[in-house]
Amino acid sequence: MADRWWESRADMAVALANVMRPIEEWASGLPNEAYVSDAFAEWEQDVLLARTWACIGTGRRVPEVGDARPIEFAGLPLIMVRGNDGEVRVFHNVCSHRGMMLMDKPARTRGTIRCPYHSWTYDLDGSLRSTPMMGGTDSNTCPGFERARHGLKPVRCATWFDAVFINLSGDAPPFKTFIAPVARRWQDFDGADLHYAESDSSFTLDVACNWKLAVENFCEAYHLPWIHPSLNSYSRLEDHYQIAEEDDGYAGQGSTAYRPQLVESGNGFPVLPGLPERWHGTAEYVALFPTAVLGVHADHCFVGTLMPAGTGRTHEHVDIYYFAEEALGEGCAELREANTRQWQGIFQEDRFVVEGMQRGRTSPAYKGGVLSPVLERTTHCFYRWAAARMLEANGAT
Repeated sequence: MADRWWESRADMAVALANVMRPIEEWASGLPNEAYVSDAFAEWEQDVLLARTWACIGTGRRVPEVGDARPIEFAGLPLIMVRGNDGEVRVFHNVCSHRGMMLMDKPARTRGTIRCPYHSWTYDLDGSLRSTPMMGGTDSNTCPGFERARHGLKPVRCATWFDAVFINLSGDAPPFKTFIAPVARRWQDFDGADLHYAESDSSFTLDVACNWKLAVENFCEAYHLPWIHPSLNSYSRLEDHYQIAEEDDGYAGQGSTAYRPQLVESGNGFPVLPGLPERWHGTAEYVALFPTAVLGVHADHCFVGTLMPAGTGRTHEHVDIYYFAEEALGEGCAELREANTRQWQGIFQEDRFVVEGMQRGRTSPAYKGGVLSPVLERTTHCFYRWAAARMLEANGAT
């Protein structure tokens, strides 16, 4: 499909004005180009991904001091590192000397990150430690060279619920401001210990769809009876409520009937101590725009990361955490495996939907569609969040 999106700023304004209408006035979704245009995908890296706080993974992916993991996000090579102080940091994956990528696969370092080109070496806090033969074969420095000015270039970074967020542009509001609305909503879980089992509590899917389709599908429960019949058998569409907080940058759904029987014995995981009764049987799932999908329950939570990988591909990585350490014991092994299998199955069922929509977006017959004013307020919330940022970036009103 030609990149018609770029032919006229007026065309953009008209398309997005339809998105910004109240849902009761039959607002439409984002136009096809937002899903299939390579030019748009490049533009949105700055507009929708770099200017806010975007989730790029979880701290459990670098669990020990010295662990480092290369990540590509918004077209940039990055490194996630666990420092000597236990904190997770993110740096640009590029040596300050000649621009060589520092690493291309996860590693457990011995306290330093070394460039494979000329062996410049950096501490885990990004500071430049050594520059072999900088001043010749007999000297590792030279007059006028200020080592302190040439460390790794940091990326603004914060961690919440073990989800690692970055702000590439460096000028988003403080992270505490960004996360405050969701943190208030889930304040009953504030300070909870998060326990995970390395062997059976995560999964990754490579999905042939644009990342935005994964977000908007996660937001709504309308599709539950047809796409998730097993889940709908005990947590019905009628038991769900919508969470539409456009101004706060998130949207999703909740269920008042989350009581799965994961194993035949009917046993379950221990719940978070002191949790108010209203959470027993209640679960909430929110997409924290742009790239985090989160779920909380009385006994466990999950962090999903949606990593854009080109116009029509998304890597989905989900980590599951438990609130009680007993959940990691052998006595809960069958339960953990069943729980991971359940969530992986649900995400797999959604794969059929989002990949089908991606193929459908190549058709000029589709022009943004129409939304249920009753059941799709959450998806409209995401559309408006994205459209507002597109309009602002394009100078349109």
